[in-house]
Amino acid sequence: MKKKYNVAIVGATGAVGQTMLQILEERNFPVNNILPLASSRSNGNVIKFCGKEVKVQEASPSSFSGIDIALFSAGKSVSTELAPEAVKHGAVVIDNSNAFRLDNEVPLVVPEVNPEDLRGHKGIIANPNCSTIQMVVVLKPIHDVAKVKRVVVSTYQAVSGTGLEAIEELKTQSKAILEGGKAIKNEVYPYQIAFNTLPHIDVFDDTGYSLEEWKMVHETRKILDDTIVVTATTVRVPVMNCHSEAVNVETYEKISVEKVREILAKAPGVKVEDAPKELKYPMPIYVSGKDDVYVGRIREDFSIDCGLNLWIVGDNLRKGAALNAVQIAETMIKDNLI
Repeated sequence: MKKKYNVAIVGATGAVGQTMLQILEERNFPVNNILPLASSRSNGNVIKFCGKEVKVQEASPSSFSGIDIALFSAGKSVSTELAPEAVKHGAVVIDNSNAFRLDNEVPLVVPEVNPEDLRGHKGIIANPNCSTIQMVVVLKPIHDVAKVKRVVVSTYQAVSGTGLEAIEELKTQSKAILEGGKAIKNEVYPYQIAFNTLPHIDVFDDTGYSLEEWKMVHETRKILDDTIVVTATTVRVPVMNCHSEAVNVETYEKISVEKVREILAKAPGVKVEDAPKELKYPMPIYVSGKDDVYVGRIREDFSIDCGLNLWIVGDNLRKGAALNAVQIAETMIKDNLI
């Protein structure tokens, strides 16, 4: 009989938590009991899972008794406090915050890229940043063939990456502008997001870079290869869901565009959509709800000897967060690491 697991979702009422529940159900994950956990504000709310109604409970250190797998998506402070408590109770934690990503004792894993790093885990596995995940899934097959030297990435990130409140803010602002005359309220973002772009994701440091940009730098190096140099500019755009990225890649060895298309077409978790003359290229409106990371606009960078330009689009709630976490759990079960 296939073993089943008691699974807790910390942050179950948030955008990523809701998507985690949906993906567990879609993929027939071997759940024995599901435990949705959230803040005190959501205590007693009811969610549906596999046709059954389940009450949301307030997350606390004692919540994890009997839990085998705990999927966290409730922010850094909650993960820092409660993830070690879950491990003490015997659970394996897969954490979607940035609390443990750069901890040398914690694996930072994308299953299509570095599943071997799961071995020897000490109870906590970190889920990378959403923008990092979709980029490294595409870079890995290229790196295996031509060895990536340098990456320059600019992101166009959807408001769902901030959460449900940001989605509502974009809707409300857009409606107010289109109807005319109504006041625009900025509560989630410092400026209007509707019909605008904000070159501002997370906090800025003294270098002028944002934390989101440094995440992409350091996480890519930890996951893929610490010799790769990375620079990033991250931008919030008025798109509901799916992050897009313009990625410039310099490799040590020359690789043709045709070869890149060939290896990416065979890569796990990647879908090539690259026929620009036929107006076929990845876009958020088509990628939202999909599990694969889509890549197109594959072309040579003629300004350097070994350069490529790529356009990458992924569903940030799915592969960028919830799906990757569930895939980590699936990989650990398959490899007898849980």
